Amino acid sequence: MSTLQISLAIIGGLVLAGVVAYNAWVTSKSAPRTASERPGLDGAGDPQSFESPLTGPVIEPDHDGISERIEPVMGRPFEPAPEPEPEPEPPVAADGDARVPVVVPVTLNNVVSPPEKRPGLDALIDVITPLAVEGPVSGDALLAALPGTRRVGSKPFAVEGLNETSGEWESPRPGQRYHALQAGVQLANRAGALNDIEFSEFVVKAQAFADAVGAAPDFPDMRAEVARARELDAFASGHDAQLGFTLRARRSAWSPGYVAQNAARLGFVAGVLPGRMVLPASAAGQAPILSLAFDSQAAMAEDPEQSALREVALSLEVTHVPRSEQPFVRMRQAASALAEAMEGVITDDGGQLLSTDTMDGIGADLESLYDALDSHDLSAGSPQARRLFS
Repeated sequence: MSTLQISLAIIGGLVLAGVVAYNAWVTSKSAPRTASERPGLDGAGDPQSFESPLTGPVIEPDHDGISERIEPVMGRPFEPAPEPEPEPEPPVAADGDARVPVVVPVTLNNVVSPPEKRPGLDALIDVITPLAVEGPVSGDALLAALPGTRRVGSKPFAVEGLNETSGEWESPRPGQRYHALQAGVQLANRAGALNDIEFSEFVVKAQAFADAVGAAPDFPDMRAEVARARELDAFASGHDAQLGFTLRARRSAWSPGYVAQNAARLGFVAGVLPGRMVLPASAAGQAPILSLAFDSQAAMAEDPEQSALREVALSLEVTHVPRSEQPFVRMRQAASALAEAMEGVITDDGGQLLSTDTMDGIGADLESLYDALDSHDLSAGSPQARRLFS
């Protein structure tokens, strides 16, 4: 073999090696970031503390994966996180202190706090019909007489009794006795206002229940109640608000685990559906403050870490969260923190970048919305508002 052939062979080998190396580099750059890429750790992998915009000072996890954080308290300085226990404990929540795993499973294992006790009938948003009884009725008898479905058209239907012991209105319970009854149907919800047909169905259902328990109903005027329903629906339609930001990847895609890891650092926990996380309210049983959602198919994939996400959605159900939680402030903080940590940008649903001025305008509009809801006794986050805007 001549010197020229040997030289060409060497050059060809070097070119081939370069192409292989370049392809490997491109592949590694385009692969989704995974939860093993642990932001906040130094080069040696030792824990570091960092400042979370939503939860205050947080200590990165030790090798057991347990971290300490302070629950969010808006407008107050954060205190140092408490010293970790000698032995790791299961995640628990208490006032001012919580332990959460930094890496949150993408599929559901963490269950959000159970909902609070169902709010009772309210004359502000319900048609209420008294059911007169001659004497106390047992809760067991009332439960046996309840209709199979608790809806009238698209509206919730309910029966309540005045508990002989507590003196409070409540849904019938076994072993209790009630000396007064009432039936109700909601005037409006996101499906619209109560109409003539639904009111008539309510009358039929309430009358059947009353007959079964020996009660005498006193129905209000249909025209007046339907008119009230339309008025309430008109107000609700003009004051319903659901906000959404979209976080889009600028460079590398994200794996579901990588998104969950970064969201968990801000206090998010796994929701009840795959691909959904929530920022819990400060009070147990309240609606979550924020929701973060991504492709559920990616979350349920056989190997989620190989799934590539280019965007995630951050949303706020304005009427379901009390103003005192400062939900929009925390939404902006969460979006900014996630965008910075994951090299993303914040856009609207149409892909337009959201500027600071745009967000300031949204915040001002929300304050006016809160004032209007307060003036109608439908404050954001109240049981009445959560029922009306559902």
